[in-house]
Amino acid sequence: MAIKKSEIYSALWKSCDELRGGMDASQYKDYILTLLFVKYVSDKYAGNRNALILVPEGGSFADMVKLVGNKEIGDRINKIISRLAEENDLKGVIDVADFNNEDQLGKGQEMVDRLSRLVKIFDGMDLRANRAEGDDLLGDAYEYLMRNFATESGKSKGQFYTPAEVSRIMAKIIGINRTTSQDHTVYDPTCGSGSLLLKASDEAPRGMSIFGQEMDNATAALARMNMILHDCPTAEIWKDNTLSVPHFKERDGSLKMFDYAVANPPFSTKAWSNGFNPNDDQYRRFEYGVPPDKNGDYAFLLHLIKSLKSTGKGAIILPHGVLFRGNAEAVIRKNLVRRGLIKGIISLPANLFYGTGIPACILVIDKEQAQGRDRIFMIDAGKGFMKDGNKNRLRSQDIHKIVDVFNKQLELPRYSRMIPLEEIAANDYNLNIPRYIDSGEAEDLHDLDAHLNGGIPNADIAALERYWRVLPSLRHTLFAPARDGYSNATVAPHEVKNTILQHPEFTAFAEGVQTIFDDWQAAHRANLNNLVIGDEPKQVIVDLSEDLLERFAKAELLDKYDVYQHLMDYWAEQMQDDVFVLVQDGWVKSAQLRQMIDSKKEKSKEAPDLVVGKARYKTDLIPPQLIVARYFAAEQQAITDREAVRDDISRELDELIEEHSGEEGLLEEAKTDKGKVTKASLKARMAEARTLADNAEEMALLTQCSKLIDRLTAAEKQVKDAQQALDEKVLAKYPKLTEAEIKNLVVEDKWFATVEAAIRGEVDRVTQTLAGRVKALEERYAEPLPALTNDVVELSARVDAHLQKMGLVWK
Repeated sequence: MAIKKSEIYSALWKSCDELRGGMDASQYKDYILTLLFVKYVSDKYAGNRNALILVPEGGSFADMVKLVGNKEIGDRINKIISRLAEENDLKGVIDVADFNNEDQLGKGQEMVDRLSRLVKIFDGMDLRANRAEGDDLLGDAYEYLMRNFATESGKSKGQFYTPAEVSRIMAKIIGINRTTSQDHTVYDPTCGSGSLLLKASDEAPRGMSIFGQEMDNATAALARMNMILHDCPTAEIWKDNTLSVPHFKERDGSLKMFDYAVANPPFSTKAWSNGFNPNDDQYRRFEYGVPPDKNGDYAFLLHLIKSLKSTGKGAIILPHGVLFRGNAEAVIRKNLVRRGLIKGIISLPANLFYGTGIPACILVIDKEQAQGRDRIFMIDAGKGFMKDGNKNRLRSQDIHKIVDVFNKQLELPRYSRMIPLEEIAANDYNLNIPRYIDSGEAEDLHDLDAHLNGGIPNADIAALERYWRVLPSLRHTLFAPARDGYSNATVAPHEVKNTILQHPEFTAFAEGVQTIFDDWQAAHRANLNNLVIGDEPKQVIVDLSEDLLERFAKAELLDKYDVYQHLMDYWAEQMQDDVFVLVQDGWVKSAQLRQMIDSKKEKSKEAPDLVVGKARYKTDLIPPQLIVARYFAAEQQAITDREAVRDDISRELDELIEEHSGEEGLLEEAKTDKGKVTKASLKARMAEARTLADNAEEMALLTQCSKLIDRLTAAEKQVKDAQQALDEKVLAKYPKLTEAEIKNLVVEDKWFATVEAAIRGEVDRVTQTLAGRVKALEERYAEPLPALTNDVVELSARVDAHLQKMGLVWK
């Protein structure tokens, strides 16, 4: 059975739990990623003499498994890793972590137990069967860990990872795509763990030649491992300071030039010029100006520009300060703008990067079109993000919108603009984006005339033009002319939503949205039903999402990117796991239940999907509720009806007990020490009450309560028995499912139904938004000031009259 991505992520993070307490979170990666690497190459390459990575005898993960419980496990793991490193020229790369470090892993038996548990976690993952063509499972798992390591490590240790979402944007906006040839080169002068380079390479299915330099030894080692885990073992990663000792050079000693370059250098580094004299730079990187001594942002930018071919394109992440700071940086900025090297600037949300909370921007460099460039395209994407723990994160829709708008050079209000160089020159070459794009929300101004004389301003109604374009007569249903420039509401505020929902134009709009979805569904039904072992999961979501985005561009009132986000969220939460399992195991095998076996030592924390008797079952593809809905709806309805009867009896019993509780309540004495009325406590109280005189009323009440408990017990048993019978039918149904039935359940009842419900939610949101605004306008101008003044006068007169009756005078 194929392991799901989410299960691999869970297992990897569980391995991190084994290390907590002994070391800083920033050090987990040295151990976890090393074990992940050894496990991966062992599963993939062991026994293959022609493999790119050779796994020697005594240097595999299987050798680690043999050490579980061994008192010398730490030292021997070090030796296994050393053998693998020596065989593949990976010394100083995969042997950074010391698995025999007592300070971090504990002493004696504590170390043995900790490392044994770690090895067992990795041993439970079979990574041979989980690399579908075109789907980088291990690379994704690596990124998952890196993101979590960066989050837990804090700001000072987060520099080794660039969020994958930003990396994807950079790769797409510099023109790397399916047409990029294999001999094209991509370079990152400050490559960290290599995430930017890999995302760039991912955009070119035929592959690219990868070059990176990183000055930190441990991080450069991460990058080397990362390249191998992503099946890019030929990537060249060099450890040294890029500015003072650039490694990649031509035969004549000049800097090597690349087709593409990406970078996320350390922000505002102070010691950037250590080791060389920028005023006498042999590579002529600072011909446009020398950056300030204590701020190296422009040093990295100028190095990147010099490293690009004459047709080269690059993107670099820098703090916003590079857009407006003065003095030496202003000189460099002016020279770069005048020479047309800056194609565009994209402002990103704050708190996006792990190394800093300040907002950053992407500068896009394009040498090919520089000579004739007389404009710079700017995007303010600072408001498009989601919260993810203590950081912000770009959503799929934010990424797609940025890339679409930049690559198509679309000008959108409050979001993007093409800025002529004349305007930039008039601003003294200050590139601060708020100077050119006002992304603030328009103020919702009150109309004093309307407050004084009544009516709703036509200007406020006209501001809803995007709705009236689609629902023109609805406007006249909701509003009628009053006086010049003003209208009156014709529908009470509480009736606005129903009026919208029942209007023929809105019905037609909703039906149009449904038609678009139905057409999209029909276009992809066959492909989804025809998924086979070996298909590419990532291509599945690309085909689905891109077509959905294109189709819903025609759906007025809906934001196509919001619709797209629903599909991408569902893909991330559930559907990618489903597809991944299907392309590994096929439809029939993937659909079966598997019985959960709990160890006596460690009870599984995973919740079962179905329980029959004492047996607990888990499903990878078809949850029991889908089986129930399609095949056992009548049985489920019968259970629902029995539950309603049970709930009615329970409610009647609770009301009876509450009514006759308290100090003088006849049921108070029938309660247990915990304040409950039970069958046993009633029986005991009945026995006492029979000995008392004048007990008829209490005995009747006790009898009534006892009968209700009997009825409730019987009703609960009926529900339990019916549920058990249904669960047994569901369990029996799973192995009888045909492939056609499985496809129906998964494609129609699960995937399409979930996406359809989300899109209907978007239609509901249109209703809520329009109804909310109309109601707000109605209520805002419901009573003009004169009417309110009259009300005050009338109410004041009433108060005076009451006071006079009481013999009081209000002055």
